[in-house]
Amino acid sequence: CQLVTSTDATQRKQLIREIERLEHRGDEITHEIFKELSRNFITPFDREDIHRLVSAIDDILDYIHGSSKRIDLYKVKEFSSDMVKLSELLQTQTEELRRVIYELKNMRNISESLVLINSIENHADDIFDNAVARLFETETNAVEIIKTKEILSALETATDMCEDAANVIDSIIVKMA
Repeated sequence: CQLVTSTDATQRKQLIREIERLEHRGDEITHEIFKELSRNFITPFDREDIHRLVSAIDDILDYIHGSSKRIDLYKVKEFSSDMVKLSELLQTQTEELRRVIYELKNMRNISESLVLINSIENHADDIFDNAVARLFETETNAVEIIKTKEILSALETATDMCEDAANVIDSIIVKMA
């Protein structure tokens, strides 16, 4: 959200570097968890579910990083309201996912957040579809169309990945019930 709302080029560069750093840290954590899964006999829930959840979260980070990388590579200086809205929705989803993951140990106060994450993803689909339709209607520069559509697509796919993570959590809850 900060990246697509910042007007300061220096700050945007710093945010892009920070997103990249966090994505790499996420990869390290993912690999650490996978190693631990292969070593430990007792886990809080099924190994496969842990693996699926960690992979889904890694996918979210990958698409957020992909969005920021495209913003950098394509030298985007101005962001559409649709990019801002998608990033805000993505931020809300990731905040809810973070909260839900911490609540997994208690198995409480989770379902409303999962419904919200899924609802946000549906809203993001609508924003993406309308943004692309508007882009094709109003933009005459083919290069700008491609750049903008790529960034919108990466942001929207990140919201899909949040829904995937929520679905994994939902299946864990069903198994634990």
